[in-house]
Amino acid sequence: MEIAINTEKYLDFETCAEVLARYRQQGSKIVLCNGVFDLLHPGHIAHLQAAKAMGDLLVISLTATPYVNRGPGRPIFSDDLRFSSLAALACVDYVILTPKVTALEVIEKVRPHIYCKGDEYADASKDVTKNIDLEVAQVRSFGGDVRYTQEITFSSTRLINNYLNVVPAELKDYARDLTQQYPFEQVRDAVEAMQPLKVLVLGDVIIDEFVHCTVQGLTSKGRAPSTRFVKKEQHLGGIFAIARHLASFANSVTVASAIGSEPDVHRLIANHINDSSLHLNLHQAEGYSTITKCRYIEQQGTTKGYTQLFAINSIDEDGLAPQERQKLLDSLEKSIKSYDIVVLADYGHGLIDSSVMELVQAQAPFLAVNCQTNSANYGYNLISKYRRADTFCIDEQELRLAFSNRYGDRHELLKLLQSHLGAQQGWLTMADSGSLGIQADGELEMTPAMTQQVKDTTGAGDAFFALASLSAKLGLPLRLGSFLGNLAGAIAANILGNEKPVEKARLLKFAKTICTF
Repeated sequence: MEIAINTEKYLDFETCAEVLARYRQQGSKIVLCNGVFDLLHPGHIAHLQAAKAMGDLLVISLTATPYVNRGPGRPIFSDDLRFSSLAALACVDYVILTPKVTALEVIEKVRPHIYCKGDEYADASKDVTKNIDLEVAQVRSFGGDVRYTQEITFSSTRLINNYLNVVPAELKDYARDLTQQYPFEQVRDAVEAMQPLKVLVLGDVIIDEFVHCTVQGLTSKGRAPSTRFVKKEQHLGGIFAIARHLASFANSVTVASAIGSEPDVHRLIANHINDSSLHLNLHQAEGYSTITKCRYIEQQGTTKGYTQLFAINSIDEDGLAPQERQKLLDSLEKSIKSYDIVVLADYGHGLIDSSVMELVQAQAPFLAVNCQTNSANYGYNLISKYRRADTFCIDEQELRLAFSNRYGDRHELLKLLQSHLGAQQGWLTMADSGSLGIQADGELEMTPAMTQQVKDTTGAGDAFFALASLSAKLGLPLRLGSFLGNLAGAIAANILGNEKPVEKARLLKFAKTICTF
């Protein structure tokens, strides 16, 4: 059944400034409210009615679905449904569907006389996005004012979590129990404690290419799939993916690796690394080719998930020349002890050899290890080759290969690995089953997946590893570190490849959603 859209109340984001300028010239006082309005409730209505009473024209900025930062699966109602609900209210004059994460751009276009927020935003320190101060400054720069309504309040998220069937029962029970032990404020404080850390990220630079296509059928003279090209995109993968996640949480993150001399690789790095907290220690190795992994993908189904059709990997089998490897080792040896934590991502493509392993195991102040199994190194790149890791993160296949044990109990295998490495904490990631964490005394912590909605799992493990590593370095409780790692993994599983990193504000908004019951 189609929803009837009230076009009389629709304002286009790109052209709304021109329309509203005419009202301003006529002397109308414009009031702006911004939000997701995922479940319109009495608190919203009271807030909007109070806002309309402050002026002549009430404009609502409604955040479009791709820009809602409340975790996978939110908003639960479509843009059309949320728009129609707001437009049906007599107090609302116009609704703008805003294709932006923050309200800053719509404030600039609307230039309201009054920007109206709920009373919960009056204390800016409680805003996990840290945007309210920027929004206030933006409004006042145009001569407007900010006011806070003090009407009856409800939480859309609490109502949705408790009364709508959108959260699996297992996750509901987990979230209620977690919140009793660790209220959201404690989760936020744990994340903020990561900020002073100085992090070194070591491993292969990988360029991820995605060729979007649609399958048309099989070729007439063979059995190969025939596809139609849609578009191609490139992402910074490998340790760059991990480093970009970390740079949103820690003030200083350094990437140490080797790359080739390819101009397009250098341009890609220059165009995407603009974070002041992310530093580069990249050794341009003569005769070395930067690793590229090209995946041909098709988007399918109502969830718009991606299916990988086939892949082509370009990997330099010879790796670094001896003299180039020595330069990398010398550079590491000079600086490694100055970091709080070394995050080692061993993708098994040759950069991390025995000499690098020996150096980091001997000298890293705190060592986090992720040793990956993939099609290029299956059965050869095992985490059991390490003798020390303060924390680690692997998947079930990697755990079983490490002990040549296909059918053994995963709990016992995880305990064996923790003992072998002498780790303070470690994690086994299990895709849609969540994670199994372990700490030094052998205590285990099972954590459910934070979402069952998945678009692409390519970078989910790296995101989990990034947050779990910082948690372990801080000595956070295993349960809290598991929660943060699973949040990051769930966010990353709904991003294609490594298109963008998991950002602190987005993770905290998601955490608040899960913690609201």
